Amino acid sequence: MWLKFGVDEDGTLVSISDVTKGKTSLKCPYCDCKLTAKKGKIKEHHFAHAVETCRPISTGNFPVLPLYDNFNIHLSGKDLKQLKLLWQEYGSKNYFISPDLVSSGLIRAGLLQKNVLTFPPAYEFTNLGKIPVGALSLMLFNEVQEPLLLKNLLKLELAVEHAKHKNAPDLGYRLTDLKLYCAQLKRVLSCTLYFLEIQTNKGILYKIGVTQRPIRKRVAEVEMDLGAHYQSVDIKVLGTWEHRGNVELYFKHRYQDFNHKIGSLTEYYKFNTENAKNVLNDLHQMKPKVLDQNEMDILEEPTTARQK
Repeated sequence: MWLKFGVDEDGTLVSISDVTKGKTSLKCPYCDCKLTAKKGKIKEHHFAHAVETCRPISTGNFPVLPLYDNFNIHLSGKDLKQLKLLWQEYGSKNYFISPDLVSSGLIRAGLLQKNVLTFPPAYEFTNLGKIPVGALSLMLFNEVQEPLLLKNLLKLELAVEHAKHKNAPDLGYRLTDLKLYCAQLKRVLSCTLYFLEIQTNKGILYKIGVTQRPIRKRVAEVEMDLGAHYQSVDIKVLGTWEHRGNVELYFKHRYQDFNHKIGSLTEYYKFNTENAKNVLNDLHQMKPKVLDQNEMDILEEPTTARQK
């Protein structure tokens, strides 16, 4: 796990996505050490300490949104490989899986479940198990992820209350954990997911993305980006979904085989007519996001670090 937020001089949490690489004036939300933005092409973008890393960061024991940018369910390499083989040979064909092919790790992780109606009993993929192989629809993905997002929020809030009650020495860490989690959650809730169809002189492209600004401004930027690669660009907005910033990275995971890189631009896709129809249907099947009171409170709160 990597540190994705630093604190500016006003106490505001700033995402790694909003800074350029190199030394920054930001500080670690846990220990106040100066941070450097690491934004290379191999490792995930993150903040690193300018000097010795503090304990919370060295252990990687700080909160991240479940199933947001990691869809391997923290499986070992061996279990992940087995899961993908089982999907290819059985799950994708709706075949049941013999118990002697199933490892205990996949069962404990909740990725496979026994179907007691078969004789002899056999196993099948759960919705959670379909996520690492990108087989779960966007609608069902939300149904799996959203309860986990709120469950983790509740756990962090309870940890803070417990630390306060006990006057625990790690109260500051607990408060920072909660603030970092809320900042991440606020970021995805404040975003609108969009899907574009782009007619160029070389054919049709599609783009997925998120924005916190009016979609027309984002479309204008996309048109400018593509102008360097195509003689003509005509963009049509096929759909927008408020508060669905959580879906963008899973979409990229689910449809990675159709990804079409254009220079340094990576969020574009090439679908044939039938595939494009299926993708749009996948998106439109998502239920409108209805914010609960906790989520509304998070959106209204300033994104600040813990008070000293």
